[in-house]
Amino acid sequence: MATQSILIVEDSREIAELLQYNLAKEGYRVTTTPSGEEGLRLAAARRPDLVILDLMLPDIDGLEVCRRLKRARQTASLPVVMLTAKGEEADVVTGLEMGADDYIAKPFSPRVLLARIRAVLRRREVEAAPPDSVIRVHNLQIDPGRFELRVDGEPVVLTATEFRVLHALARRPGWVFTRRQIAAAVHGEDDVVTDRAVDVQIVGLRRKLGSAAKYVETIRGVGYRFKD
Repeated sequence: MATQSILIVEDSREIAELLQYNLAKEGYRVTTTPSGEEGLRLAAARRPDLVILDLMLPDIDGLEVCRRLKRARQTASLPVVMLTAKGEEADVVTGLEMGADDYIAKPFSPRVLLARIRAVLRRREVEAAPPDSVIRVHNLQIDPGRFELRVDGEPVVLTATEFRVLHALARRPGWVFTRRQIAAAVHGEDDVVTDRAVDVQIVGLRRKLGSAAKYVETIRGVGYRFKD
């Protein structure tokens, strides 16, 4: 059973109760609030393991809450999962660029919700590993120290940029990256790389991955993620 604590910032009582019921059933300690301002206060005071954040709140919107959480030193490392309507692609992109870890579209399946939360919490533990650690995921072995990739034990030759793209995605399996985030991870914040250039790198990477290409998923209107 889980022992982590989760803060739910959601103004719909029905949705908040549904979330609380399913999370508590899995052993999570749950706190709920309908207010963005109160959510910020609770996050700073209680330091939950994860925050579930609705985008549409009555006082301040969820994007502003996310921005404040990520800017404040005491809450900057808290994982944030956004709840959003399917049509809010621009808000999703903005939230991810502010530092949100994932998003869940309404209406949602409780089973999918729990799986995504577990994935985010699992990634938090993985990220504590040194950045040059060998990554073994699915049938891939990624060695950043040697710039080597093996698929089913066989070496696969990638360009330096393709390798950096794969490494950035695979270090956080399940994490949704915008194209801007991928470009920043590979080339640095100050380098100007177009969305099209990132798409071209993804196409080349998938072609070389062969059967493992299915693990590099396109998230329509947002970007890419490595399947966990």
